[in-house]
Amino acid sequence: MRWALGAYLAVSGIHVLAQLLGHAPTADLTQLLLMPLLALALLVGTSAPRSRLVRLNLLALACSFVGDAMPRLLDGDAAFRTMLGSFLLAQLVYAIAFWPLRDGSLLRRPVLLLPYFAAAFVIVLLCAPEAGALLPTIVVYAGAIVAMAVLATGLGRLGGIGAAVFVVSDALIAVNAFGVLTLPAHGAWVMSTYLAAQLMLVLAMLGRGRVARG
Repeated sequence: MRWALGAYLAVSGIHVLAQLLGHAPTADLTQLLLMPLLALALLVGTSAPRSRLVRLNLLALACSFVGDAMPRLLDGDAAFRTMLGSFLLAQLVYAIAFWPLRDGSLLRRPVLLLPYFAAAFVIVLLCAPEAGALLPTIVVYAGAIVAMAVLATGLGRLGGIGAAVFVVSDALIAVNAFGVLTLPAHGAWVMSTYLAAQLMLVLAMLGRGRVARG
């Protein structure tokens, strides 16, 4: 497992550096390798028969790979819609995967849910003026990622942090796509938070004593 995680970290570093340097061919190639490498780390870090949690996480990583890869074959709105749809599916799969862990999540402490709902509300509010026909999809996506982030706290601290970082990554995509905010080296910020989030979710699942068997 360590070699697979090491490969993921190495390729992640190369990808973010390529983003910073604006070297698109390297950034494109490495992005296509990242989710397969992380899925490989999860596979070699668990044994058959794999748990429902692991199987669904692999499916979420597959959806994420589609979101990384397919927009490169499309242009304009079609590329963005494909990316949005793929990652919406990934968030829904994650939420379904984490649902059995709800008793250990923040759902048992409703007051602590307020920051999640506030973040989703602010993101939708900021993007709404330019979202147009995509606004309903943005609202659904915000709901899905909040559900994922809250339920991921059932994995423990690392899973909760990873999911929160995922929210940050998706928020950065949204505010850039709808003309709200573009940071210097915006793509590098998006990808570094995305890659860290996915890694933390996988490590949180590997850290659970019962992930190897369903």
